[in-house]
Amino acid sequence: MLQIGRIQELTVVKLVDFGVYLVEDINSEERVLLPKKQVPEGTVKGSKIKVFLYKDSSDRLISTTNTPAFQLNEIALLKVASVGKIGAFLSWGLEKDLFLPFKEQTVKVKAGDEVLVALYLDKSDRLCATMRIYPYLKQNPPYTMGDMVGARIYNINPKYGLFIAVEDRYSGLIQNKDAQGKYRIGDKIMVRIVQIREDGRIDATPKQKAYLQMESDADIIYKRIQELGGTLPFDDHADPQIINDEFGLSKAAFKRAVGNLLKNKKITIGDGSISLK
Repeated sequence: MLQIGRIQELTVVKLVDFGVYLVEDINSEERVLLPKKQVPEGTVKGSKIKVFLYKDSSDRLISTTNTPAFQLNEIALLKVASVGKIGAFLSWGLEKDLFLPFKEQTVKVKAGDEVLVALYLDKSDRLCATMRIYPYLKQNPPYTMGDMVGARIYNINPKYGLFIAVEDRYSGLIQNKDAQGKYRIGDKIMVRIVQIREDGRIDATPKQKAYLQMESDADIIYKRIQELGGTLPFDDHADPQIINDEFGLSKAAFKRAVGNLLKNKKITIGDGSISLK
């Protein structure tokens, strides 16, 4: 059976002026055209050729020897080539750009953006891209607790937290309690593996181990005070929202970091402000 969206090794059954016709089984009546400019030199009847199957601009099944960025139900990071009235079009290694419908976009995209998408078949058996990649992500990753890995945010849910694709392929979540700060869909971040759940999905955090995170937070706060001319106009008793807006930290994390700076005699606190020594 010819499989749209897949690379298959097919057999040449007929040569014509405009290309060759290919079949999966020599006795099958189902055949697909490989255009002349794609036909390898020396091809004869009976030759086997690896091709990718898709639909052309006229919705006819066609094959190509070009290799696309991914196959059906897989995930890839693609660049937006253009945006039209009905959606965006992505570069993916074929002459015909891949369609990303507006309804499959989780955020508005523009030409030049890089988006993480999955390849699916729509109701008309046309290949399309979707940014709703949750069903296509893999489970049971090869990581252990404490590993630091790269991840990309593909969805943000105020109820649960940040949904991430770890290394652009494995399903993961950063829970709300660890999702302090300003994040956007598409952000690439480093995360620490907290656990692999029974369903094979990942719980992760952008925070390092407590003592390392405290030192990192303290460094961020110290540099920010320097940028402000030596004084931060609030202290560790400030409203949690003010702290989060300024540093992307919880109040508890801020207090720990400020305590670290005090201990190392880098700051002083007084009159509702923090100043460098």
